[in-house]
Amino acid sequence: MSELYLEQVKAFLLDLQERICAGLSGIDGKPFVIDRWQRPEGGGGCARILENGTVFEKGGVMFSHVTGDQLPSSATAARPELAGATWQAMGVSLVIHPYNPYVPTSHANVRFFIAQKPGAAPVWWFGGGFDLTPFYGFDEDCQHWHRSAHEALNGFGTELYPAYKKSCDEYFVLKHRNEPRGIGGVFFDDLHEGGFDRCFGIMQAVGNSYLPAYAPIVEKRKDTPYGERQRDFQLYRRGRYVEFNLVFDRGTLFGLQSGGRTESILVSLPPLCAWKYDWSPPPGTPEARLYEHFLKPQDWLNP
Repeated sequence: MSELYLEQVKAFLLDLQERICAGLSGIDGKPFVIDRWQRPEGGGGCARILENGTVFEKGGVMFSHVTGDQLPSSATAARPELAGATWQAMGVSLVIHPYNPYVPTSHANVRFFIAQKPGAAPVWWFGGGFDLTPFYGFDEDCQHWHRSAHEALNGFGTELYPAYKKSCDEYFVLKHRNEPRGIGGVFFDDLHEGGFDRCFGIMQAVGNSYLPAYAPIVEKRKDTPYGERQRDFQLYRRGRYVEFNLVFDRGTLFGLQSGGRTESILVSLPPLCAWKYDWSPPPGTPEARLYEHFLKPQDWLNP
């Protein structure tokens, strides 16, 4: 594959990171701290971190471009034919943890991967998506989030949004609890059908739609009054977020196995969280409604 294609993807990802950080800083009032890092095995990245802001308790928007001579086991398990191939991976990944329990946590990731063995054509694919994790849900927020995803993808084919929504619903599940992480969004991986330009366009559309999907929800909910009860529930639900990221998240596993920078990989974890033994919210409470209504996959476009 032409180096020009790699440079096009890299330029988009760096610009996307810049635009997302500018948008979130505009809401919070505090800038992201920049931390550039290098990986001894090849490549590096730029982590942008916001901690103890006015709206966001912790947020990380990370760019990485790493290379290697041997794929980690998390990648070759799905594609054993690529064992021994040289590879490059680049992407932007972010997680935002707000202070206010009425503002949901959000996650987004867009990425490009290419591998090649001597004498063979390169194998490449795109992946990405975004998902929302509310603590106290609002139907209109969920509808806006999914409408944003639908609008981003609809120009590439009406079949994409329902397929990618289904993939998201199936991926972001704590299997040991049989419990969704949140209200989903869209998720895709191994995207290569239709050629580079089409696939790159889909990845760009998903990345570009994150901020318009999330920022209005934050603006609407960030000043909602809350107390100790809401904060306690938020910390409890954050424990579920930690469980998923450490046990199931492919990006976390790939980053750690490929020798990425540990601080940048684990920046997705919240600064504070809690666990309770065998606890469930009392029936009829707003906390119970999260489980009864919002943590059930549904058609948010046609409620």
